[in-house]
Amino acid sequence: MGYVEELRAIVGPRPLIFVGAVVVVVDDFGRILMQQRKHPHGSWGIPGGLMELGESVEDTARRELYEETNLKAGNLHLINIYSGSGNFIRAANGDEFYVVTTAFFTNEINGELEVDQREAITFEYFYPSQLPDQIVKSHKKIIDEFIVKHYNKTF
Repeated sequence: MGYVEELRAIVGPRPLIFVGAVVVVVDDFGRILMQQRKHPHGSWGIPGGLMELGESVEDTARRELYEETNLKAGNLHLINIYSGSGNFIRAANGDEFYVVTTAFFTNEINGELEVDQREAITFEYFYPSQLPDQIVKSHKKIIDEFIVKHYNKTF
């Protein structure tokens, strides 16, 4: 049982604040890696998740990317930090939380892409002009900011 599950066992569904990290992965062709998620079913997002005790946000980003994709990130570059009322989530089970999310991007990846069947339906790379519909709202904001501020300078 991880930190979040242990905390939930103590406090129940009451609103909490968590720290998370996501990684926008861009391949050599300038395509962005997107994850079709199981929850909410069929929506698209970017790899990431919540911090465990003792981790830095960089550690969280690297661990979550690896757990979800089997890819290891090289250098991580900061996109931005996202917080506030727009980052409120009510999970399907009733749990409520706010997430302070640190978003990174990288084009330095190693490994063979594998889908973690517990969390994802599939992964696909998309050019910025051809992103799928149904992107998780908070992830769409991150991707849009990445494209405007970093994409053309990097790729």
